[in-house]
Amino acid sequence: MKLNILKISGFFLALFGLVSLFMTTSVIFDLFGIREKEGNYVLFVVISNFIAAILYLTASYGMFKRQKWAAIPLFLSVFILITAFLFLQVVIESGGVYEEKTVKALVFRIVLSLIFAFIAYLKINKKK
Repeated sequence: MKLNILKISGFFLALFGLVSLFMTTSVIFDLFGIREKEGNYVLFVVISNFIAAILYLTASYGMFKRQKWAAIPLFLSVFILITAFLFLQVVIESGGVYEEKTVKALVFRIVLSLIFAFIAYLKINKKK
């Protein structure tokens, strides 16, 4: 049985996207008491994660269908997340309230998005 890295990656990306979508909407709309549990969240980071979650689900679909555009939403999410990270640094430098876990989670999400983007790009667009 041949291991299909693209479909496995697409599955985990969809799972990550669904969890991200649930968590971000829960914080934005204060569902299930999650907003309180998150502590000092930074709203534009949460919104950036929400947009990234939608892009993850879009890219996951593209990965399952082997669409050449599948990497584009992932590279776009990397751009959005890096932009959010830079703005978060401004908040931190200006003495704004934030959680340390936000910085770590944002770095993790950027790296993970890059990994999935390169998998999608290399596996779909490789020469035969």
